[in-house]
Amino acid sequence: MTLDQARTALKKYFGYDTFRPMQEDIIEAIFQKKNALVLMPTGGGKSICYQIPGVTLPGTAIVLSPLIALMKDQVEALRSNGISAAFINSSMTAAESREVEDAAVDGRIKILYVSPEKLVSQGFQPLLKRLQISLLAVDEAHCISAWGHDFRPEYTQLKFLREQYPDVPLIALTATADKLTRKDIITQLQLDQVEEFVSSFDRPNISIQVRPGQKKLEQIVDFLKKHPEQSGIIYCLARKTCVDLATKLSAKGIKAAPYHADMPSKIRSAVQEDFINDRTPVVCATIAFGMGIDKSNVRFVIHYNLPRNLEGYYQEIGRAGRDGLPAEALLFFSYGDVQIYRNMFEDGGSDAEQTELKIAKLNRMYEFAEAPVCRRKTVLNYFGEPFEGNCGNCDVCKNPPVQFDGTVAAQKALSAILRTNEKVGMNTLVDILRGSHRREILELGYDRIKTYGAGREYSFQDWMFFISQMLHLGLIEIAYDQHSQLRVTPAGRSILFDGKKVALARPKLPEEKKKTQVKAPTPAPASKQLQQDFFEHLRKVRRQIAQQEGVPPYIVFSDATMDALASKRPYTDADLLQISGIGQRKLQRYGDAILQALREFTMQKLSEGEKVSGSTYLQTLEMYKSGQSIEQIAEERGLSPLTVTNHLAVMYEKGEPLNLSEWISNEETDLIKGALPLFSSPFQLKEIFDHFNEKMSYDKIRWAVADWHREELLDKIRG
Repeated sequence: MTLDQARTALKKYFGYDTFRPMQEDIIEAIFQKKNALVLMPTGGGKSICYQIPGVTLPGTAIVLSPLIALMKDQVEALRSNGISAAFINSSMTAAESREVEDAAVDGRIKILYVSPEKLVSQGFQPLLKRLQISLLAVDEAHCISAWGHDFRPEYTQLKFLREQYPDVPLIALTATADKLTRKDIITQLQLDQVEEFVSSFDRPNISIQVRPGQKKLEQIVDFLKKHPEQSGIIYCLARKTCVDLATKLSAKGIKAAPYHADMPSKIRSAVQEDFINDRTPVVCATIAFGMGIDKSNVRFVIHYNLPRNLEGYYQEIGRAGRDGLPAEALLFFSYGDVQIYRNMFEDGGSDAEQTELKIAKLNRMYEFAEAPVCRRKTVLNYFGEPFEGNCGNCDVCKNPPVQFDGTVAAQKALSAILRTNEKVGMNTLVDILRGSHRREILELGYDRIKTYGAGREYSFQDWMFFISQMLHLGLIEIAYDQHSQLRVTPAGRSILFDGKKVALARPKLPEEKKKTQVKAPTPAPASKQLQQDFFEHLRKVRRQIAQQEGVPPYIVFSDATMDALASKRPYTDADLLQISGIGQRKLQRYGDAILQALREFTMQKLSEGEKVSGSTYLQTLEMYKSGQSIEQIAEERGLSPLTVTNHLAVMYEKGEPLNLSEWISNEETDLIKGALPLFSSPFQLKEIFDHFNEKMSYDKIRWAVADWHREELLDKIRG
């Protein structure tokens, strides 16, 4: 297989012209039968990395997925794009499973999703032996690691895949894994000679806000009123909170539904289906909700309570804005949430090491909420991705704190860490800097290092505030597998040894804390409002199509594709194929309905006196279809007859069903088209005119060329 074949499949099935960063490299590695570990943020395009090889390589790709809802979503999406896909999991009857198995053995399924329980069962092994397996993909691979945030015991049995299928490339994918978890995934899956692909975790389209947890209901209601009819998830720690919050929101006229494990499965499924199909815009749920939903048009995620770690938090907010359009993440926090989690961890029955790890990551989450550091910088540094500057799209960047040159303070802390051979945690480090006489400090000899007592000018709380910032700025990191000891990063060493400066925020005094001023919304410019009008009109059409097809609206078209349709307003098949997200299958299935909607709404807007850019060819076409002659159209529109004819020819060559014989006979068309291979494209009409010794008019030549291009388009649509 070649990358050219992969690019052709990308356009044909998914409607995209180019791959996202790193996707091409991953696909090439799979084509070369290499194993791969892929880390991409939620919404970063992980699925394409195995779906394109799955559809191009001979045989069947086996995709391990722990989430039944996600299997269903992805299979629906693949089928809507013309790809033969299926799943096997516990939700199916024995007869349904056998039907899928038979289809797979017959070679009629290119991508088969399987649950981990099914994959490791003895009854499933004979089927695997009968298949020509092109690829093995392990999704949500962090579940295999005890260091991951969502460990699942059944995943630990997956090492048999490498033992029994050593020649089949295996790709492990996850959205959230720190360095420790990545290393463990490779060990658990026995991935020798593995290539690691760590994509940027940056999701610049998500605006991040963090607020103290006072008057949450009032703040949420205000937030939701600014996002009418938009899909969003509100995550709650307690099941009772889900129900109470949904009830209170409904009482205030906001359509919301609860979702949690204690609800009957039928009701839970109904809530999820209503959310997926845009019938219920807001769901108040525990964190399990949304994990298996590939819904691309979630516009916001709200955390009613503090999440238990940054991995979970970033995965959850990543469920918003998967289509790349602007999205918002709002987090409420309080120390009371920390106490609840600590009690859960300590009473949860985990071993001491795991409990210590969970508490350390919880503390890091709380520090993130309190830190006066760019939110995006903090998260990216946590995942080991240096981020220079500030994002400009979070609450800290929009309301920056008062800063000072913290280089000397940082150097004192960094030096103390190194002088202790990087064997201390945050509390001990602060005790050293402040010259504590605590027994442990004296017994370990830390009172004899040069930086002992070098930071007495700051309080314990101030030092914790500064060190927390250094952590979020990527100057230090925590070795969670070494009792949360601090390590100095290369960026930290540059502060200590290379003269690089660092700015730190000063702790705010109570009287300095001011309420954020809420600015009145600026009216949208006319062009933006017109685009929004088209978007809303198309959204109604998409909903109708989705209802007829029995699929979620975002399976028909993502919001990103809808946004492009509303902005570029294509009026022909050829123009539709230029829209990202529209491949041949979707053009064939939905093209007529979308084109009709765009044309009708455009003509409505024109009749209302609005200017719609790019509509001049459509105006000419609609006037011609209404019975007006070329001359009448030219006179009414102030154009030349030649221009009007050219408008119609352009629409014809882009797929409009006009009667060609009104301008040129079949014999003349064949004669001119027979001569076109003698000329270079784009064709120059005068060259063709001279070739026929001026016996063919420019109009006839123009229509013959249009018919040539039209045939090229139809061949492309047919694939």
